[in-house]
Amino acid sequence: MKRYLITGASRGIGRAIALKLAAPDVMLLLHGRDTVALAETCRAADKSGAKTAKLIHDLATFRGIDDLVAEVGHKPIDLLVNNAGIAVVKPFAEITREEWEQTIGVNLIAPFFLIQHFAPRMPPGSSIVNILSIGAKTAYPNWSIYCGSKFALEGLSTAIREELRSRKVRMLNIYPAATDTDIWNAVSGDWPREQMISAADVAEAVAYAIGQPPAVTIENITLSNTAGTL
Repeated sequence: MKRYLITGASRGIGRAIALKLAAPDVMLLLHGRDTVALAETCRAADKSGAKTAKLIHDLATFRGIDDLVAEVGHKPIDLLVNNAGIAVVKPFAEITREEWEQTIGVNLIAPFFLIQHFAPRMPPGSSIVNILSIGAKTAYPNWSIYCGSKFALEGLSTAIREELRSRKVRMLNIYPAATDTDIWNAVSGDWPREQMISAADVAEAVAYAIGQPPAVTIENITLSNTAGTL
């Protein structure tokens, strides 16, 4: 049975990926902080025959990262999806130390240490998927801490990819444009959500990439709406 670890699976892109990959031969290790929403994801995945486990930890702290690793256990995983993320949108001069620590913790530190822990145990042909953003390549005003964390994760994962080639572990970076998820509920402004791509669109790309033959890797995928990038 394949073991897939997906962070930030309570809703949005993480939930869409979990439901897309749910199958009778898959064990979904689903991380989230919203216990009610995560339970809903698990129930939906169970209907596809997948086995599920709920991992409720705060990835903004090293203790949360360590507790998640301990709960996953020593058995190797076949897929790691680093999806959990925080978006703080405000002028850089207004960002607090707490917002800095939480954003860098979830968006950068947690993915790095999860990769560091799990990658050496992953079998050849397995995959690590990082849900980045077009904000990992293009800077936007008031998105400084978000873009900074995504730029950094792109650099880290691209370098680590080279170290993993000899082990045939694939590193896949996904760069979605604005995606219609709950994250926008906390972002001020009038955003045309009807023009955004959907979480299901991102999940389709992930499934396509990891579904390639073990010796084939799709290293980078950029997703945007045909109407243009928001």
